[in-house]
Amino acid sequence: MSGSRAEASAPAATAADLPIGVFDSGVGGLTVLRALRSALPDERFIYLGDTARLPYGTKSGETVTRYAEQATRVLVGRGIKLLVVACNTASSVALGHLAAVFAPLPVIGVIEPGAAAAGAASASGLIGVIATEGTVRGGAYERAIRAVRPGADVVSVACQLFVALAEEGWIDGPVAEAVAQRYLANVVGERPTLDCLVLGCTHFPVLRQAIAAAVGPRVRLVDSAETTAEVVVDCLLRSDLRAGHRTREGGAGQAGVRFLATDAPGRFARVGAVFLGEAIAPEDVELVDL
Repeated sequence: MSGSRAEASAPAATAADLPIGVFDSGVGGLTVLRALRSALPDERFIYLGDTARLPYGTKSGETVTRYAEQATRVLVGRGIKLLVVACNTASSVALGHLAAVFAPLPVIGVIEPGAAAAGAASASGLIGVIATEGTVRGGAYERAIRAVRPGADVVSVACQLFVALAEEGWIDGPVAEAVAQRYLANVVGERPTLDCLVLGCTHFPVLRQAIAAAVGPRVRLVDSAETTAEVVVDCLLRSDLRAGHRTREGGAGQAGVRFLATDAPGRFARVGAVFLGEAIAPEDVELVDL
């Protein structure tokens, strides 16, 4: 009888109790997950890194869109209440497609939040964007920045080697500094009024020290992770989907993360720890096939 009373008193599960889904082409999106967990400590998350097909930045828009839909289907199959596309390339070419295919699931990318932050941060209106080849080729940051800052002058630079450096964990020291100087020194030197640089790939924040040294102190670096987290918080509140007090009281389970990877879970755990800022146990990374 007492067991029946306990069951009857337990709060019914609702959509707000579901986890937030996050996906990226690899481990770079863990910088976004890190910001999300800081802003939303009561929420649960499922993170999928498509490590078998990294990088997305060198692939066609059609291929990236197909990969993004496949990754999203896995997350939707696990039961999520909101999707964060923590990949700049996928956000630039596949966001609208994902929103249409998986409606009414809220879908949030990282480009618009980063563009808004850059538009607000730049005094001169001359804004730099560093990203992968695919993101630069698509021009999504230029469009998004000019939408919030009409008349802005946007300079985009493809820095594909930054992804490889970040994935290898070579985030500081002479190699990272030399690559950053090669990519950026002339860009900034030829544009003395450039005062803001968007880190337009989720791999790039871990190279912040080398990038900052290459562009100098007058250029502010904008990382879209924290701004994206703010947009997610706002969306959850407007949609009445925030986990809220139920998780803190234990009614809907403890906040945490499930990690999924399409290849090499051990490497995902080792390299991912750099991006997440804390250790990831290899046994906690589930291998999935898209």
